[in-house]
Amino acid sequence: MDVEKLFKEYDKWKKDMKFLEFELSRFQGVPYDDVIESLCFSNPQEERVQNSSISDKTGKTALIYRQVKERMDDEWFEFLLERYQSLKEQTDFFEYAVEQLSGRLPEVIRDMVMEKMTWRELAYKYDVSETMIAKYRKKAISELTAIYQLREQTAGEYFLS
Repeated sequence: MDVEKLFKEYDKWKKDMKFLEFELSRFQGVPYDDVIESLCFSNPQEERVQNSSISDKTGKTALIYRQVKERMDDEWFEFLLERYQSLKEQTDFFEYAVEQLSGRLPEVIRDMVMEKMTWRELAYKYDVSETMIAKYRKKAISELTAIYQLREQTAGEYFLS
């Protein structure tokens, strides 16, 4: 696990979660034009029997349209929800892992990653040099790597059992 990459992605995760929360709270489904377009450019997937009765063609088209729209709405909502849940799980575990760090590392890393403080601000706040902030960061990366490895090992043991 590349913990340094997690430091950079944390802020993006939070922004993506806010966007997904907004989308889910105001979910209206797939736009009607998109459904019509998908129907125009899709091929039938089941066998078709040609018959000369065209009297209920409009009703059948409306029923198919409704079914396709409902299916597309369900798939889109499920995609948004799964993406949100995945990001939530990633951010929750990252925040939990940061809290498990030793000494003053949880506060330093929280300020560095979550509060986006500069190294100069961190050095001033914790009354240490920027070199010491670099050492704190390096130690935190090492500890977080161990925490993520333990998580992966536990998941691996579960899947192998």
